[in-house]
Amino acid sequence: RMLYDLTGVNPQTVPLGDPETMSLFESPKALGVTEEDINCKTGTLGIPEFGTKFVRGMLIDTKPKTFADLLRISGLSHGTDVWLGNAQTLIENGTITLKETISTRDSIMIYLINKGVEKKKSFKIMETVRKGKQLSDKDIDDMVAHGIEPWYLESCKKIQYLFPKGHAAAYVTMSLRIAYYKVYYKEAYYAAFYTIRADGFDYETMARGEEKAREAIAAIDNKPREEQTAKDKEIHTLLELVIESYCRGVEFLPIDLYKSHHHKFQIIDGKLLPPFDTLNGMGATAAESIVE
Repeated sequence: RMLYDLTGVNPQTVPLGDPETMSLFESPKALGVTEEDINCKTGTLGIPEFGTKFVRGMLIDTKPKTFADLLRISGLSHGTDVWLGNAQTLIENGTITLKETISTRDSIMIYLINKGVEKKKSFKIMETVRKGKQLSDKDIDDMVAHGIEPWYLESCKKIQYLFPKGHAAAYVTMSLRIAYYKVYYKEAYYAAFYTIRADGFDYETMARGEEKAREAIAAIDNKPREEQTAKDKEIHTLLELVIESYCRGVEFLPIDLYKSHHHKFQIIDGKLLPPFDTLNGMGATAAESIVE
C-alpha cells in the first residue's frame, strides 16, 4: 500500500512475468550491482519470503526461471522435512529436478492421479503425507503397483508438514510485485521497506554513509557465532539492505528538525529523509511530540 501511495503505480497492475524482476531470484545484476558489492548472489535481499539466508540458499541451488519454480520453492521452504535432507539431496544427486519435487500438498494428489491412482485414494494419500503421518502398507503397495518411483516413496515418508499450493501462489504473487518496485522504483522501495519492516533502523550506523554501515556489519561478523544475538542477526539483515541501497546510489539526507516525519521515511529530491524514531533512544511518543 505504501509503494502504491509513493509511486502511484497500482500493485495489481504490475506484470508478474517481467524478465528483469524474475532475474533477481538468480542474480543482483538487474539492480545495477554485483554480488561482490552486496555480498549476495541474488537480488532478493528484503523481498518477502525470498530474502532470508535459508531461502536465498535454495534459490542458488535451484536457479528458478518461472513463476511455477518460485511457487515450488515457496512450498519447499514452508514445509517441514521437505527440503533439507529430502528434496535438496535429491536435486544435488541429480535424481530429480526442481519441477519433480514434492513441494506442496496438491502436487502429491495431482501426481498420483496422473499415474492412474484413483482420485479418492490420491486425496487420502496426500492428506496422510501432508500431516506427517505414516502411509499404510496398502497405500504403499497401491503406489508401487502404479509405478511410483522408490525416491518418491522415500521422500513422502520423510515429510512432516506440507504447505498448500494456494498459500504459496499468494505469497509468490506478492513477492514478485514488491520485487518489481525494487527494480524500477528503488527510492520508493527502500523508503517503504525501512518504514514498515525496519524497526531496528539506526540513524547513526545506517544513514551516515556506506563506510559506517560496512563497519557496523563487520563488527557483527567479527563476533563469535555463539555470541551473536537475535537482535544482531536482525540488524545484520537490515545492514545488508542498507549497503545495497548505497551501492545503487540511494542516499540519506540528514534528519531535518522541520521536515522529518516521526516514523515514515520520505523521498526528497531523490534521497531518503529518515524519521525521528531512527535516532537511538528516541521513542515513538517523543518523536511524535517533536513533530507537533
